[in-house]
Amino acid sequence: MRRCVQLAKNGLGNTYPNPLVGSVLVYNDTIIGEGWHHKAGQAHAEVHAITNVQTNANATIIIAQEAMASTKELLSKATIYVSLEPCSHVGKTPPCANLIIASGIKSVVVGSTDPNPKVAGKGLLKLKEAGCSIIVDVLKDECNQLNKRFFTFQNKKRPYVFLKWAQTRNGYIAPTSRKKRAPVWITNIFSRQQVHQLRTKEQGIVVGTATVLFDNPRLTARNWHGHSPTRIIIDRSLKIPKTSAVYDNKASTIIITEMPVKEIQSPTVVVETISFQKNLASQICAIAYKHKLQSIIIEGGAQTLQTFIDESMWDEALVYTGKVNFESGIKAPHLQQTRCIKKSIKGTSLSVYKNNTQ
Repeated sequence: MRRCVQLAKNGLGNTYPNPLVGSVLVYNDTIIGEGWHHKAGQAHAEVHAITNVQTNANATIIIAQEAMASTKELLSKATIYVSLEPCSHVGKTPPCANLIIASGIKSVVVGSTDPNPKVAGKGLLKLKEAGCSIIVDVLKDECNQLNKRFFTFQNKKRPYVFLKWAQTRNGYIAPTSRKKRAPVWITNIFSRQQVHQLRTKEQGIVVGTATVLFDNPRLTARNWHGHSPTRIIIDRSLKIPKTSAVYDNKASTIIITEMPVKEIQSPTVVVETISFQKNLASQICAIAYKHKLQSIIIEGGAQTLQTFIDESMWDEALVYTGKVNFESGIKAPHLQQTRCIKKSIKGTSLSVYKNNTQ
C-alpha cells in the first residue's frame, strides 16, 4: 500500500478533479504490475496496473516458471492493492470495479473509501457481490493524507487551504514603502522556485488588493513546469488597474468585489460579488468550491492572510524566513500555533504548520 501511495503522488497537479490513486498487483509477495492515475479523462490506476502485467518482467518469469496458461490465470491468483476505493460509475472512463471483476482478480486490498457520493462504498459492494475478498482501511491515514485536497473538497465543501508567506528574521512581511511597483525579495531563489512548484500542484492562488497594487505579481508558475493556478484577486472597490499583470490572460482569474459589474471584456476573467462585512474567508472558499477548485494558496498580503487565520479557515501554513531584516515595515501575520516542522532551503528557513482545529 505504501508503494500505491508513492505511485499516486506522481499525478499531483494533473488529476483534478479526480483524486490521486496508485495501484499495485502482487503474486506471492512479488509485484507483477503497477500504475497510477496520470490525468483526468485518462486511464485510472487500476487500468495501468492490470495492463502493466502484460509487459512486467516478474509476471513473465512467474508465468513461465509455474506453467500458467496466460496472464489472466496469473491475475486470478493475484491481489490488487489500491490506495482508494475502485470507482463503480461511468465517468470519462469505464468503472474500475468492473475491470477488476472482468480480469478475474479475486483479492482486493483498499486504502480508504471514496467520499464521493457517486462511489462511497458502491465500488466495494460491487466487488463483494462478484465474490471478491475485500480488505479495507489498510494504511488509511496515509491514504487519506494523500488525498487531503479531494477529501476536504468532498467532505467540507471547500478547498484545502494553504497559507504562504515570506518574512524577515525580525518578523516583517514587506517594507513600509518601495521605490517601484515590484516584489521585494526576502528569501532566496531556491525557496522561490519551490513556491512555483507549489503553484503547479494547487488549483487556486489568492491575493488582496494591496499585494497587486504594490507588487504587480503575475501569480503564475514560471520557474517550474506545470499548470498555473486560477488567480483569485480580492478587489473590493475595483481599483486595481486593468494594466496589472493579473489581467494578462495568461491564467484564469476570478475577481472578488462588492461592486456591481455589468460585463467583463476578457475570456479568462470572471467576477464574483460578495459582502465584505463578515466571513470573508468563508465566502472566498465558497467561491473556490463553486469553481471546483480543490485547493488554494493564500499568498497575501498580511491582512488577507490574517483574515483566514482569524476565521480558522486554513489547513496548512508555509512560512519562509529569510536572512534579511527590515528596519520597519508591515508585520507578518500572527499564527497561534506552536508545533511545526522546520526545514532549511539553502539558508532560508521553512516552517510548516498544521491547523489542529480543523
